[in-house]
Parts: sequence; C-alpha cells; structure tokens
Amino acid sequence: MHAEPRYHFASDNTSGICPEAWHALEEANAGYQPSYGADATTTRACERFREFFETDCEVFFVFNGTAANSLALASLCQSYHSVICSDLSHVETDECGAPEFFSNGSKLLTAKSQLGKLDPADVERLITHRTDLHYPRPRALSLSQSTELGTVYRPGEIAGLCELARKHGLHVHMDGARFFNALAGGTATPAEITWRAGVDVLCCGGTKLGMAVTEAVVFFDKALARDFEYRCKQAGQLCSKMRFISAQWLRILSNNVWHAHAARANSLARQMADNLGKIPGVQILHPVDANAVFARLPDKLKTGLKSRGWQFYSFIGGGSRLMCSWATTQADVDAFCTDARLEM
Repeated sequence: MHAEPRYHFASDNTSGICPEAWHALEEANAGYQPSYGADATTTRACERFREFFETDCEVFFVFNGTAANSLALASLCQSYHSVICSDLSHVETDECGAPEFFSNGSKLLTAKSQLGKLDPADVERLITHRTDLHYPRPRALSLSQSTELGTVYRPGEIAGLCELARKHGLHVHMDGARFFNALAGGTATPAEITWRAGVDVLCCGGTKLGMAVTEAVVFFDKALARDFEYRCKQAGQLCSKMRFISAQWLRILSNNVWHAHAARANSLARQMADNLGKIPGVQILHPVDANAVFARLPDKLKTGLKSRGWQFYSFIGGGSRLMCSWATTQADVDAFCTDARLEM
C-alpha cells in the first residue's frame, strides 16, 4: 500500500506562496489602482530592480518563465537568426518550441556543456561554423543561472562567454529561473554576475523563489527593450492588474527577503547531498551550488522512497533530481534521508 504523495522534492514549483509574497498580494488588494502597469506599486517595483542591480535598466513583468525567455530572445533576434544555447538548456528541452515561435523562426543551435555550463570552445565552433547565406546567422547566446544541473557560473565564466559573444556580434540572454539561488550561493553582487559581466537581458525568476505567477524581464541594454511592451501585449502577457504581480517583487527585493529564502533552500540542499552521499550505492553527480541535488540512486532505493510517498524526478543523464524550495524544512530533509537509509 502506497503512502500519500509528498511533493517536497519534485520541484521548487510545487511549494506554495511565501508569506511575504502573500502579504504583498493582500496589500495590493486594497482600494483602486490604475491598470496595465500605470500604478504606483509597479513604478516602485521597477525602481527597486534598478537599485538592486545598481544600474538604469528596463523592467517588465510577465506570468511565467517560458514567456520571459521566449519574448526576451525574440527581442534579440530576427527570424533568420539563431540562438546558441546549452544542449541541456530549458529553452531547448522544455519550452515546446516557444522561443522559435515568438521569434518567428530563429533557430536554436545547441552547444556542448560541462556540468551544465556552456563549453566556450564549442560555442565559438558554432558561431564560426558557417557564415554563408544558407545558414541561420548566430545572433544571441543564452545561458542559464543556475544551470539545469544545479551548478552556478562564476562572474569570470560569465564574462568570458560574454566577451566571446561580443567578439562575434551576439547579444547575451540569461535564463535566471533560479537566479536568486545562484546569487545566494556565491559572493558576487547582482551586478557582477549580470550586466557588469556583459549580460544584456535577464529573465529573473520569481515563481521558484516563492512568488505567484510572476517573472521579471530585465533589460540592461535598454535599446534592446524597444517595443517590448508590445510583444508582451501580443503574447497575452500584459497583466491588467499589474500591481498584484509587481507588489510581490517590491516585498521580496526588500530587506534581503530573497536572500533568506534562497540561502536556506541552498543550505538544505547541501545537507541533503552530504547525508545521501554517505549511503552505500548513492552517488552525488554534480556540485551542489544552489538548491538542486542530482544523485544516482539504486533502483531499489528509488522504488522504496516513492512507495513511502516521496516525489522526485529522474531525468538528465540517469540521475534523480531533488529540489529544495523556500518552503523546505529541516524536518523534510531529515525525514527523506532517514527513509533513504531505511530502504537500503
């Protein structure tokens, strides 16, 4: 007989809304405000982003990460261009062709990656592979921070890729679905791992940090944001009651709330990896730089854990992915690791 499903580690999307975001929604619900982003809360939220990144940037709010990535890439490319991304990237494997759809056909070219990070040599190979009229011209480089394998680019690694892109006339897009976990996992400032390293546009993840239906698209190169609001409107991503999604950002980016949630999830992921790694037959596959643990679990262990109600995904190179979120507790991690030891 199977236990009631527990979704604690399937994804950081399975957790609820964090208290700060919930309170922000409640505050935004008072009274009447102008619609479509003309409200004071949205203006303040955009200004908070500029303070956070220490630069004058353009900020837009959309409902989900697929829209953020796809519309951002479409703003960088024409239909005859191509986007270079990792062979494991979310834009390549999990967005149902949306980047190609919204760019009217820009082709994704996949480069090899090591521990989820783009291989600069293979990126350059793709850029210079062909320059003739019959081949889609590379125009954008897309990287994920943190990566799909839970690793984190250091500022120098980002700067190196951005310099390579600039050398060949490419813009740089960062898929930051778990940007705050990456940021909390290092010592760099928000500016140092984005625009100061050469990133042109960041898709800044809110949902996985504990917010409800909101992602931010941050253009550090403001010229690339031209007419972006029209793209949002056409794609059904312009929120009429914008204050409800922007208010959450205003609260999360204040008083280091983002850091408290992200750092805690990262810490629990490291604890989980340390404890699982002590179990005979378990192999931790990648460095735990953020809030994801990738482990090779014996089939007996996977079956036993799932029969006890634990939910997690097994994919990407045969490993099992265990995600910690803002809502993960010490008790959750302890209980999972105890059950894992009992099953072995």
